Amino acid sequence: MIRLRKFSGRARVLMCLAVFLFCSVAVVAHGQSAHMQGPAIGKPVPALVRTALDGKPVDLAKLHGKVVLLNFWATWCAPCQVEMPVFVGWQKAYQAQGLQVVGVSMDDDAGPVRRLTRKLQVNYPVVMGDEKLGAAWGNVLGLPLTFAIDRKGVVRARFQGETDPAKILAALKPLLAER
Repeated sequence: MIRLRKFSGRARVLMCLAVFLFCSVAVVAHGQSAHMQGPAIGKPVPALVRTALDGKPVDLAKLHGKVVLLNFWATWCAPCQVEMPVFVGWQKAYQAQGLQVVGVSMDDDAGPVRRLTRKLQVNYPVVMGDEKLGAAWGNVLGLPLTFAIDRKGVVRARFQGETDPAKILAALKPLLAER
């Protein structure tokens, strides 16, 4: 055991900081390995069967044959609110080519979700997520989290956090071109 009495005040602080950082990195590294579980690039998506805010069923398995942009978001997430109008535009522009955007709100209450989706005139299904669904998709912690899923139900790209919409669209276009 190291005796901190032998060190000056500054050295003691630095040593405590080093121990704290080491422990933090170990915890984060362990957490990330668990966090990264869920659908990996090139693997089939987990099940997602929910009722959308409009009362219609949403089942990813029944969307095979379509390119799906699955977006986890929340009303309190500023980057989420920035990209949602972009997704509304893409749903209009690429629907005929087989695009289906699906939103998953990770909010606890549907009321604010309904208000925001009406305000933004969201034209795609939005379902309510929860801890169980989040765990199935890799312990959804940071939002937004967006997946590009091909016509066979396989994850082709994952976008964590604020992402340039051009990068997401660049991943979607080849999937839309595949038949």
